[in-house]
Amino acid sequence: MDPILAAAALSAVLGAVIAFVFFKSYILKQRSNVQAISEPELHPDPKKTSKPQHVPKKYHSKPHSHASDKDQSKRHHPLDLNTLKGHADSVTGMCFSSDGRNLATACADGVVRVFKLDDASSKSFKFLRINVPLGGHAVAVAFADDSSSIVVASQTLTGCSLYMYGEENPKKGSTDSNQQSKLPLPQVKWEHHKIHDKQAILTLTGATASYGTGDGSTIIASCSEGTDILLWHGRTGKVLGHVDTNQLKNTMATISPNGRFLAAAAFTADVKIWEIVYAKDGSVKEVLNVMQLKGHKSAVTWLCFSPNSEQIITTSKDGSIRVWNINVRYHLSEDPKTLKVFPIPLHDPSGSALHYDRLSLSPDGKILAATRGPTLQWLCLETGKVLDTAEKAHDGDITWITWSPKTMPLGNEQVVILATASVDKKVKMWAAPSVTS
Repeated sequence: MDPILAAAALSAVLGAVIAFVFFKSYILKQRSNVQAISEPELHPDPKKTSKPQHVPKKYHSKPHSHASDKDQSKRHHPLDLNTLKGHADSVTGMCFSSDGRNLATACADGVVRVFKLDDASSKSFKFLRINVPLGGHAVAVAFADDSSSIVVASQTLTGCSLYMYGEENPKKGSTDSNQQSKLPLPQVKWEHHKIHDKQAILTLTGATASYGTGDGSTIIASCSEGTDILLWHGRTGKVLGHVDTNQLKNTMATISPNGRFLAAAAFTADVKIWEIVYAKDGSVKEVLNVMQLKGHKSAVTWLCFSPNSEQIITTSKDGSIRVWNINVRYHLSEDPKTLKVFPIPLHDPSGSALHYDRLSLSPDGKILAATRGPTLQWLCLETGKVLDTAEKAHDGDITWITWSPKTMPLGNEQVVILATASVDKKVKMWAAPSVTS
């Protein structure tokens, strides 16, 4: 045979063998891939779970969002009762309704959620979803006259707006005992825009005008990051008053539970207090600057009123907590009195005292809840001693804390709940520690 033909034949045979081996390997690989794709996922990504559709007049139930075996294993603190999930961004504010059975949350995802809390130990909670107008994100919430109406602060690039959402068709003269437990339907009853020019709203708080000749309506205070504070009528949206702290920039403001006083913490160490004066017909007549709390050596970072509206608790960057008596004859130039001073029981690695970011006093006036970053503490207001501490209550800074105004069912018990919100997209509910003498 010609050597050239023999070499060509050998090359053809070798090429065929190589092609056969490669083709067989390719076929086996493809078969393996097809088999792997056909197998079901054992651990699906929870982020791929489809979101419930928005149905304004119906409640959503999210069983997967709350207590589960995984959540139980993550609870590192005995006072941690439950977690409200489902928020897509930082939770920036929240508020309990007056009956304690509804909790409204404001989230940076542009949604307000109103959870119905029938039992704090539930594995799922019905909630109402309210989308703020396009382009804004909810920064704060406050219930208006009852649990069927809510005021929402929404921040946009052009400024801050207020919207009051109320029930669509209120039943006049209804004697239904469940009326107070109804969640609001998402219909705007009134709205105001650029209420503090282009400045953001830091806090939005409400109280019932029950002092003196107050008509029992809800008064709401919006505190800007500037120096101004506005008072609003919760039901009508009417502006009732305006004050200027004249302290460079505000930190927060709140109204006393009886609707008599407005107090603000700002850039300085002093706290200014105004009295909301009511006319004979129950309307707001004027807002007068009547007192100042002087005693802290550095800026006051937060404050809260006692349930009887006669005391104020302040925390400062000077590392102290002060309890003040404001039940004084200020019209006779009598100054508020410092009743107690406690050191803040938090220190940095060098031993220097730290300050609290938030305060909230329990409905019985005995337990002071305080936060710094992700840390939550409960203090005895009588002695200043730490009752309990959750060093990592959340996986990020705590943005808001508030106590339920009334007890809530927890299985067969009735308990007072503390709610905390955080940048970790969660709201947690906590039991109150025991106060021992």
